[in-house]
Amino acid sequence: MKHFTSVNDVKNAREFVAAAGELKKDTYAFKHLGKNKVLGLIFMNPSLRTRLSTQRAAMNLGLDVMVMNFTGEGWALETREGVIMDGDKPEHIKEAAAVIGQYCDIIGLRSFPGLEDRDRDYDEELLKFFMDHSGKPVISLESATLHPLQSLADMITIEEFKKTRRPKVVLTWAPHPKALPQSVPNSFLEWARKMDYDLTIAHPPGYELHERFTGGLEGVNDQYSAFEAADFIYVKNWSSYRDYGKILSTDRNWMVSLEKLRNTNDARIMHCLPVRRNMVIADDVLDSDASLVIEEAGNRIYAAQIVLKEILT
Repeated sequence: MKHFTSVNDVKNAREFVAAAGELKKDTYAFKHLGKNKVLGLIFMNPSLRTRLSTQRAAMNLGLDVMVMNFTGEGWALETREGVIMDGDKPEHIKEAAAVIGQYCDIIGLRSFPGLEDRDRDYDEELLKFFMDHSGKPVISLESATLHPLQSLADMITIEEFKKTRRPKVVLTWAPHPKALPQSVPNSFLEWARKMDYDLTIAHPPGYELHERFTGGLEGVNDQYSAFEAADFIYVKNWSSYRDYGKILSTDRNWMVSLEKLRNTNDARIMHCLPVRRNMVIADDVLDSDASLVIEEAGNRIYAAQIVLKEILT
């Protein structure tokens, strides 16, 4: 594995998820792999789970870790080609990525979309610059369009808790006060399709995701019917792809409540966190035995660790 930016960097998703599960049983078995090697984590946006879980995964493999929060600690970066740099951005990303590559053996990069220019966001400009100019393997810690480490942890969690070979998995939109990226739902769909789950997408009109990630699967606009006989419900807000970055619905009836779970097959509830209680998911769900959000967050360690192990190997 040269880089890790999506499920397409993995030869076989099911085998990779299974390998992460095995690694979880003996977390220090490969501690020798990272000896005298450095992982650099570059954050353009806030992080809790991604930062700490990736650091812990690196420690489990014997790696040293350097962390930089670029928004508060680094120079403002120019990304445009051929620009006269006479503005407020003193450093070009070409040099920044190349210099970080001099200091690190592996680079993890986290960045969010601007949610204004769809073509620019979906071109993954920042991620590509690091892959092209750092000279080192790059791991996406979330990009403008995908969050592969989160989705890998999601698959590990589903495999651990599923009761049937091919569970029914529902990805449902939920309300949120801010416009959020499509990266988590995009990535979740990519991985869930590779795992061959019985997949359903539920969202209000106007929240259709890019066909590249849905694989042509049509979303349904009735959350109640989508939940019928569900084994897992993955809850996440996203802004519109069609009317890019816009909030088209503020309908709080899409919040996931305990009452809605009565129509399921004792479904387990998942969310990438952070979650806004009583807006996205109700207290009575998050505090119930149905919730897997903490177990899911714990599996972020093993998602990052299996990726780092593959790159080190």
